[in-house]
Amino acid sequence: MSESVRPPTHYCIALQPICDAKMQHRADEMLYRAAPDSLHAQIDCGLTATVRACSTAFYEIGLRALVGDRLLFFNAPREWLLEPDLLPPSSDQLVIEVLESVTVDDQLLRRLEHLREQGYRLALDDFVLTEQTRPLLELADIIKVDMLQPQDPASLDIYRQHGVQLLAEKVEDMATFERCRAAGFDLFQGYFYARPEIQGLSCRRRESNQAAQIQLLNHLYRDNPDFRQLESLLVQDPELCVTLLRQVNSAAYHRPHPVSSIRRAITTLGLQRLKRLILTLLLARNGPASLLMLPQLLTRAAMCERLALHFGTAPPDEAFTVGTFSLIHTLLGRPRDALLDSLALDARIKHAIRTGEGELGRLLRLVQAHESARLDQASEELIDLLNDSYLHARSWATEQLYNVSR
Repeated sequence: MSESVRPPTHYCIALQPICDAKMQHRADEMLYRAAPDSLHAQIDCGLTATVRACSTAFYEIGLRALVGDRLLFFNAPREWLLEPDLLPPSSDQLVIEVLESVTVDDQLLRRLEHLREQGYRLALDDFVLTEQTRPLLELADIIKVDMLQPQDPASLDIYRQHGVQLLAEKVEDMATFERCRAAGFDLFQGYFYARPEIQGLSCRRRESNQAAQIQLLNHLYRDNPDFRQLESLLVQDPELCVTLLRQVNSAAYHRPHPVSSIRRAITTLGLQRLKRLILTLLLARNGPASLLMLPQLLTRAAMCERLALHFGTAPPDEAFTVGTFSLIHTLLGRPRDALLDSLALDARIKHAIRTGEGELGRLLRLVQAHESARLDQASEELIDLLNDSYLHARSWATEQLYNVSR
């Protein structure tokens, strides 16, 4: 096969979180990317893109590993909707998005009715109410409304009368989020949660003692932490202790006998696993904003670790730490450099985060380039490696958060 017609093998999927009015992470939209350097979908064939995305999500990774128990939205062109052999396993977690470009006729409506009967949910993407599209309204569970476009209050009232959920998409800032929430939207999707405004959310939980969190993290990441002092710090936070013991005794850790003390939990887990579990529990307790960003932080950290293992150029645990602390300041709402200065991290780790230099810094920059689709100069082999690392890291992060975010 010639180079010009060789099918691409480095396509991938991305996930964009969808939250509810309380900023709880309720669903994800699966987005197809022809390559990691694609900022947008760049779809030449909608059917091919859907098949590739579904194959990756449902058969290579699996729904549980990809999104836990959340809903998964995915776009479906007309050709896919009409072809029963291409359906993924039926699941009440799946939401099929009917694109605005789909031609509505009797054949399509019969097919959508059949999908509903099989247990799939239907969402209408960028829906515009016309005489031709009105029958879709009778079949829809969710209607996605583009907040960058002018809104028609009369149409929104009609949607509500039909009992559908309203999802505000392209919510770019907190002002828009608040406006949509006040207007009665149920679900929200956009970049607003990842911007600095999120740290000022009035709905963010304030029970967590951030000074105590930083003190605990500081001790965890010392070169030789004192387990007795670590225990004394942990017992000052009863809620964290209860959560830690519940997690240590969960099925995920396969303990033959229950762990009933903090000291035993520390010695049973070992330092590296303890670091990761406490880090996840601490950040998850910072409220809805953290739960939305935690998958990104944990995925970045795990990707750095996997790449360090692959290349053999840096200690994997240090790579994980670099990935973690390159984002943790955002979740804690503190300036990055001030937070790094307050922690007893190795100087090489701090240098890598601040400058992107050294072997650890280069790993971090590579992962960040993958996240922001800046890999136009990368080889196909490297892209395949990064995609594989991302999928494994995302699966691990989802598994870590599955019980914490319930």
